[in-house]
Amino acid sequence: MNAYENNAFFWQKLDTLYLSSQLVIDRPKNTCHYKYSNLVYPVDYGYLSDSTGSDQSPIDVFKGSVKSTKVGAIVVTADILKKDCEAKLLIGCTDEEIENILIFLNQTEFQKAVLLQRGDEMPDWASDD
Repeated sequence: MNAYENNAFFWQKLDTLYLSSQLVIDRPKNTCHYKYSNLVYPVDYGYLSDSTGSDQSPIDVFKGSVKSTKVGAIVVTADILKKDCEAKLLIGCTDEEIENILIFLNQTEFQKAVLLQRGDEMPDWASDD
């Protein structure tokens, strides 16, 4: 079971989604959320324009200060006001930026988020692939 949990092939698929899509930054770092002015984006935030997430909107992306072509982590949010769960990609984020993103996403009583960082385990079943 462990080989399926955080393996390199999962992250490869996320990298392919990111690299084959156009990133649109619609909320630059230090701008306020469009509904809640007390929420300030800690890094650039946007979406992959030609993708579809679980909410039928494009996949959300937090873009940090480090130049990168790989998805370093994802956050999964649970929002009781919207009654949804979403995965958001983190690209080029430092440890400090990741911490600030988690603080940003967990600061209200209505939404909470967890982090899944990139793994590089190659599952045994893939050795002949």
